[in-house]
Amino acid sequence: MLCDMCGKNEATVHLTEIINDQMTKLHLCEACAKKKSAQMEEHFGLDSLLAGLVDLGRPMESVKDKRLKCPSCGLTYNDFKKLGRLGCDRCYETFKEYLVPLFKRIHGSDFHTGKMPRRKGRAARPKKVNVEELKRRLKRAIELEEFEEAAQLRDKIKKYEPK
Repeated sequence: MLCDMCGKNEATVHLTEIINDQMTKLHLCEACAKKKSAQMEEHFGLDSLLAGLVDLGRPMESVKDKRLKCPSCGLTYNDFKKLGRLGCDRCYETFKEYLVPLFKRIHGSDFHTGKMPRRKGRAARPKKVNVEELKRRLKRAIELEEFEEAAQLRDKIKKYEPK
C-alpha cells in the first residue's frame, strides 16, 4: 500500500484520526509520518496536554490562586497553566498543592516509585539480608570445618553489617 500523502513510498505507519466524530484513516510512509508528527506536536504538544489537565475536576480558582507566584523564577500559576511547564525547581514546592493532584491523575500515584531492572523474566527485588541468620550459618560452617563457606559468609556479614 502506498503512502496517502506522497503517493510514492510504501506505507508503514497507519493512523486513525477522529475529528468532530469523523474518522479518517491515514496510511503513511516513514518520512510523511515524521512530518505529520511534527505538525501534531505543534498543535497538540505535551505542554498543551499538561496545561489542559492542570485544573481538570478542580473548582474555580480563588483570587489567591491567580496571584500565586514562584519566588525564585517569578512564574505565576496562570503562566504554568498556559505553558504546561514549570520555570525552576522551586516551582514544584510553590505549586505543590496543585501539582500533586495533577501527578496523581497522570501517573496514578503522587510519589515516585522508580523502576527496577528485570532479571530472568521477573522484576528484581532488593534482597533483605538477615545478618543474624548469616552469623548462625557461619558458626555452623566453622563447626563442620567448611572453611570456604565460612569465608564467604564472613565476607557477606562484613558487607551487610552496620559499621
